[in-house]
Amino acid sequence: VQLQASGGGLVQAGGSLRLSCVGSGRTFSDYHMGWFRQTPGKEREFVAAISWSGGTKYYSDSVAGRFTISRDNAKNTVFLQMINLKPEDTAVYYCATTTTGWGTRSAENFGSWGQGTQVTVSS
Repeated sequence: VQLQASGGGLVQAGGSLRLSCVGSGRTFSDYHMGWFRQTPGKEREFVAAISWSGGTKYYSDSVAGRFTISRDNAKNTVFLQMINLKPEDTAVYYCATTTTGWGTRSAENFGSWGQGTQVTVSS
């Protein structure tokens, strides 16, 4: 499956953004989905994941309570709603798929990485 993330931008601290990730080429609902983020010189950091049906979700401690992952399989899209953004949320955000990696937080267990979307939070 090919993935394309969008929705990033520049926002002030305390603001909100909604990221989208559209999949194509394979059956989107076959996959659990995840969001990761990366800053220069650092490894990709897990943010959130959602099961293929959307019924189960889990988050990193750093975003729990502020970010919400959701999906619309009819539109082959997964979303990341981000509120109360902080400067430390600044990163390139990527979506990815997994099957056997469900329940993990390692980027090694996710695939189909598409082009990310830049999120910049100013203080």
